[in-house]
Amino acid sequence: MKREEKTIIINALAEKLQEFPHYYIADIAGLNADKTAALREQCHMNDITLIVVKNTLLREALKAVDKTNDEIFEILKGSSSIMFSHTGNGPAKLIKEFGKANGKPVLKAAYVDECTYIGSEQLEALVNIKSREELIGDVISLLQSPAKNVISALQSGGHKLSGILETLSEKAE
Repeated sequence: MKREEKTIIINALAEKLQEFPHYYIADIAGLNADKTAALREQCHMNDITLIVVKNTLLREALKAVDKTNDEIFEILKGSSSIMFSHTGNGPAKLIKEFGKANGKPVLKAAYVDECTYIGSEQLEALVNIKSREELIGDVISLLQSPAKNVISALQSGGHKLSGILETLSEKAE
C-alpha cells in the first residue's frame, strides 16, 4: 500500500472518529463470510458502522484526533475492527448478543463518554451504560415524582378532611 493510500485511510478514520462520540475495538477474526455478513447486517440495523482496519492505520488516526490513551495502543495487536456509534451501549449490546451465538466478536477496548474500557471483562459494564435519552427520562421521572406525591396527598387529605367535617357535623346535631 502506498503512502498516499495510507494517508487517505488515516484521514477517513480520523473523520469517523470525530463524527461519532463512541467507538469500540473488537476482534472478529475467525468469523466466516456468512457470519461476518450477518454481523455487518446487525450493525447496519442498529446504526453502527463497522470497519475492519489495520492496527497501524488506526493508531495513526487515533493520534490525529486525540481520542485515545496508551492503554488502547497496547491492545492494537492481531485482528481489529472498529465499531462507531452515536449511542454508548449499542455496540456493547450487539457484541454481547452476537458473541453468544457465534463466539465472536470479542471486545478489545471501547471509548465511551470520554472513558476508556479495556478488555472483554468490561462488556457487561458497557451494556449497562444508559443512553442520553434514558438518563433524561430518568431525570424527568424523578422530577415528576414529588409533584405527584403532593397532588396525591392533597387529594387524599381533602377526602379525609371532608370525612372529619361530616362526622363532626353529625355529632353536633
